[in-house]
Amino acid sequence: MVIRKARSTDADDLKVLYFEYLTHFPPKEEQDMNLWRHLLDKFEKDDNMYLLVTEEDGKVVSSIQMAIIESLTHNVSPFAVIENVVTHIDYRSKGYASALLGKASEIAREHGCYKISLETGSNKESTLNFYRKNGFEIDKKHSCLKRL
Repeated sequence: MVIRKARSTDADDLKVLYFEYLTHFPPKEEQDMNLWRHLLDKFEKDDNMYLLVTEEDGKVVSSIQMAIIESLTHNVSPFAVIENVVTHIDYRSKGYASALLGKASEIAREHGCYKISLETGSNKESTLNFYRKNGFEIDKKHSCLKRL
């Protein structure tokens, strides 16, 4: 298992992960993969944006996205936000997502973050238990959503 920041060459694998296993409503229109590659290049160079992937057998099989956000609170300490945790169905329950969450926690500590918030759209008990098992407290804060 290799954990690394996503690269532009991962665009097609990420499209499969996101549209087949993450979102309930994938876009009907064809995606501009050049834009995806451009954003992946941008993310790869950004020290506060982490689109982390696990690679196995030459393909991306799991991914998470984390942003480090500077803050004026907690002695001017940043915090991190994680979203879009997804693993290909053929690779689930093998530790890929847990390894990514561990790597994200390590990166957040290196940045001096005082907390990591994790967003999930799932209410499935198995998903929530997965996050608990990885050190995240459920229902300690409230997340509010406004779609634009």
